[in-house]
This record gives sequence, C-alpha cells and structure tokens, in this order.
Amino acid sequence: MSTLDPKDIKLLARLQKNGQISAQDLADDLGMSASQISRRRQRLEAEGYILGTPCRLNPDRLGLNVQAFIQVETRAQTNGTHQSIKRLVATTPEIVAAWTLTGEADYIFRVYCTDLAALNRLVQEVLLPHESIGRVHSQIVMDQVKDDTALPLPR
Repeated sequence: MSTLDPKDIKLLARLQKNGQISAQDLADDLGMSASQISRRRQRLEAEGYILGTPCRLNPDRLGLNVQAFIQVETRAQTNGTHQSIKRLVATTPEIVAAWTLTGEADYIFRVYCTDLAALNRLVQEVLLPHESIGRVHSQIVMDQVKDDTALPLPR
C-alpha cells in the first residue's frame, strides 16, 4: 500500500463531500487532468482507501422523523449472544448502524423511525423481548449539528 500524497488527500476530501462528482470537476478543482484523477481514484479504491460510493438519502423526505441511539446491555457475554445480536441487527431495518462498546453498554444502535410511536414499538416489541437483550437505554436525537460521513484526513 502506498502512502498518501497531498493530492491524494485533497481528492479523498472532495470525494467524501460528494462521491458522485465528475472526474472533470475534480480535475478542475485539483489542477490535474481527468485521466489523472481517474487513475488516482482507481488506485485509492484498489488500495482500500475508498470502500464505495453510497448514495445518501434524506431521512426527512422518507418520513423518518425520529433518530435515536439505543444502548443495549446483553444478558450474557457469550458467542451465542453476540451472534444473536448480529442477526437482530441484520434483520431490523430501523437499525442503520451498530457498534460493540466498552463500558456499561455492550452495543449501541443508531436507529431511524417514522415517529415516537414507531420507536416505542421497536424498543417494546423487538428489542426488549429479544432473548439476548437484558437492558435498553434510548436517547432521542434532537438535532444533528455535524454531518457524520467525513473522516479526518492527514493535513
């Protein structure tokens, strides 16, 4: 794997803001040719710096008006419990991201729901009855003050 040069870093920064930007627009912004941009992008993809170019959707336009973080404590610390939670996460569309944690909670889920009633149903009818979940603590997002898609890049 090669090291990133300043033009690679600028390219990655621009792609984080808009993954669908054209090679020509990138070339104009970075003072390179479109073919140079394309080759760099292909190399960065091949080396694993770029994992993909997902399409970001607007949750408000989709009627997903409630975002929450749900901390989960499991009933037991076993491989079976972990596999069971992974299956739950994979089959519950409201859970859009999940992490294992250190500290009090074992997992944290980021969820989107249409309204508070839907969030309540998710907690009461899906999470709490689940055989591997012992305790649930939810926090409703009031406002997102910073976008979470861009990673910090070397200066």
